[in-house]
Formats: sequence, structure tokens, C-alpha cells
Amino acid sequence: MLKKTKGFSLASRGLRAKLLVAISLLSIIPILICLNIIFPSVEWLSFGIKGNVLWVTVITAVIFLIGFFILKEIVDHIVRISNDAQMIAKGDLNRRVESDREDEIGDLGNALDVLTKRIKGNMDELKAYSERTKEINLEIHKRVVVLSSLLQISNLITQGTELDQILKATAEKVLNIGNSKLCFLLLRQEGSDILKMRSVHGALTKELLAISVRLGEGVLGKLAIKNERLILDSDKRPSAEVDLWRKSFGLINAVVTPILSHGEISGLLGIGNDLENFVYKPEDIEMIDIFVKQVSIAVEDGFLHVKVEKLEIKDPLTGLYNERYIQSRLDEEIKRAILYQRPCAFILFNIDDFRKFHTLFGELATEASLKKMAVVFEEMASEIDRVGRIGDNEFAYVLPEKNKRQAAELAEEIRKKVEFVFAEDEDVRKHITVSAGVSENPIDGVTAQNLMGRARQLLSEAKAHGKNQIKS
Repeated sequence: MLKKTKGFSLASRGLRAKLLVAISLLSIIPILICLNIIFPSVEWLSFGIKGNVLWVTVITAVIFLIGFFILKEIVDHIVRISNDAQMIAKGDLNRRVESDREDEIGDLGNALDVLTKRIKGNMDELKAYSERTKEINLEIHKRVVVLSSLLQISNLITQGTELDQILKATAEKVLNIGNSKLCFLLLRQEGSDILKMRSVHGALTKELLAISVRLGEGVLGKLAIKNERLILDSDKRPSAEVDLWRKSFGLINAVVTPILSHGEISGLLGIGNDLENFVYKPEDIEMIDIFVKQVSIAVEDGFLHVKVEKLEIKDPLTGLYNERYIQSRLDEEIKRAILYQRPCAFILFNIDDFRKFHTLFGELATEASLKKMAVVFEEMASEIDRVGRIGDNEFAYVLPEKNKRQAAELAEEIRKKVEFVFAEDEDVRKHITVSAGVSENPIDGVTAQNLMGRARQLLSEAKAHGKNQIKS
């Protein structure tokens, strides 16, 4: 290496200058050889030395070594930077490209070092973003599972499934929230102040099923009477009483939420886990509240079913539901549809020229025709649809989960079926047809009275255009 000397050092020179010096020195060698051949007896180089082979060889060797070391210095740095670049390309982003040179090679090494640092920083940032993306995808997956569970519970309620089955399914689904290992449901017994365990899913199932709570007593009883939510996690410090209850349920963290029905306490829904340093997220609480609302609807629906069973809900002639039941059922389905933003439709059918038919054929023939028509209507209803006779010559459908278009399509199918069935009679005067009006929540109203009134108005418009018509 050449020693740095102020004014004569090559270290601060550019790469072109160094190569020029090296090439210039190496080019002197053939010149000296030529001079020695052409002028063998000439004294030269101002040293008074006669040209001969020995001196020419010595001087040539010195000049060659100086040029060689200059080139070697350049090549060594290039090779070292190349090796460092290969290691970086293989993934060693922690490798440093250090260079104390002040020429283009030094600039190249420093630029490569800066670029490596930037790549490493971007890779670290990308890795952190990838981890965050995984967390987001996991959260999205959890939300999709929960929303799917909500839809399943809603379908169970719509289909009129027994309350215990709905509560069991709810407990299973809520267990997916907040890394829970336990979910329990307490419901108030009708006409008492006792909350009885109705469903448990997860740990301690057998032990907890026997639990009952009196309003105002114990941790759960006090929560119920005060209509307060209990949240226990690493951010909350429980009282001695709450801590004792938590241990009895085998939990460290818990959320217990009251269930209300008609503004009064009807039960408690609780979840929990035994994880250290765990904190419930606001989204978890929000999801629990949605499940609580579903349980509340299921409870109200269960109470409604009990009350309806005590009342006369069937039309004695046709065996279809009566007007009171249809109106009550429509009101409940509208509330559910509004809460979960689902469609709910209503169809009102009217027998064309009913009075004329009754006058021509009398009471017995009319009743027989109504029974025959009731069979057609009942056959066309799905498991969750409700069909009833709500007047002398009027029939109605309550259609959960169907919009106006779907309801109109069903109405058209029923109209054709009625026309086909009664067209089999040889007497043309007994070829009964029907017209219908179709309404939907919330387009045509948000109460049973609204939907029934709008359907009746559309039915009148259909009748105005002639018999055997559908208007939606």
C-alpha cells in the first residue's frame, strides 16, 4: 500500500487518476527496454549510469512493483466489496461494507452500506406489517365466525326452535369470544325471583348446572337486581366477594351481562377464561351484547309461544292460524327483521267473486271450498312461514327472511296452484281464483298494522284490474 503523504498521497485521488498513474508507470518499462536496445552506450536518467541489462532490469522491476501495488490496491477493494455484496445478496443484511477510501470505490462501498441498511429497515418493517396482517386476518376470521353464529341463532329463533336448544347453541357460539373457556346462561323462572342455570358450555359444566341465584343475593344476584355489567380482567381489581365468586367458577377474567325482557331482568349471560394479563376488547363486549339481544328475543319468543298456546290460535273451519295469531306473529317477525336488518314480507289473498259463489252453491259447498283452499295454502308454506285465515274469504302469509320480490313470486305460484286445483271441477262456475297484495318491512311499514294495511290497499288495486291478479 502507498503511504498517505500530504500533497503526494494517492488515497484522496480519484480512481481514474490512480489507474492513470499505474498505467503510466507500467508503460515506462517497454520504453526503457527500447532505449537500452537503441542506445546501449548512452548515459541516461541523469545518474551517469551506462545502459546495461542489470540496471535496466532493476529499474524496470521497481517501476513494475509500484504500478502493480497501485493496481492491486484498487482490485483488492473491488473484490472485497464484491464479496460483501454477494453475502448481502444471500440474505446477510447485518453485514457492513466498510471502506476508508476517498475515491469512487469508497463511495461505492458507502452507498452499498447505506442501501443495505435501508433494505434491512424495510425488511424489518415488512416483517412487522406481516405480523400485524396475520393478527388482523385472525380477528377478521373470528368476526366472521361470530357473525355466522349470530345468523345461525337467528335462524333457530325464526324457525321456532325450543328455547333450551337455542340457549345451548348460543352458549356454544359465545364461547368463541375473548378466548373463553366457559360460557353460562341463567334465566329467571316465570313468576319468581330465582335465576336458574339453563345452559353451560366449556369447563365445570356438571358443577355449574345445579346453580341457582336469587335476585339481590351474591355477586350474580346483585348484578341482576342492579342491571349492571361485570367485567373482570387485568385492568380491573375485584373485591373480595367478586374474587371468591371468580375462583368458584374457575375464572380469572370474566364478563357477565344482564338479559332484559320487556325492560325487566330475565337472566344473565357470562363468559370467562383463566389467562394471565388478559384484557377484553371493546369488540368483544359489543359481540356479547348482540348475543344477549338474541337471547332476549328468544326468551320473549318463548314466553310468547307459551301465551299463544294458552289461547285459541287456530281457525276452527280450516285449521289454519287465525287473525289474532297472524297479526301477533307478524309484529314479532317485524321486530326481529328490524333488529337484524333482515327482510320480512306479508301476503294477503282474497277469493274472487266469493259472495257470488256463496249465493250460488250455499254454505256447505262454500265451506268445502275453503277447506280445499286451506290445504293448498298449507302445502305451499315453508317450515318458517305462517299461513292463516283472517276473514271470511281472506288468507294471509307471514314470510320471515323473504323480501317483496320473493314473496310476489310465491304469491304467483299459489295463485296458479289454486287456479289449477279448482279448474278440475266440471262445473265452470266452481273454478275459484284468488287475487293478492304483497307488502314488505320496512318498505311498506314497520308494524303489522302497516304491512297488513298496505297489502290490503295493493289487493284492492289488483281487484280493480280484474280478478286473479297479484299486486306488489
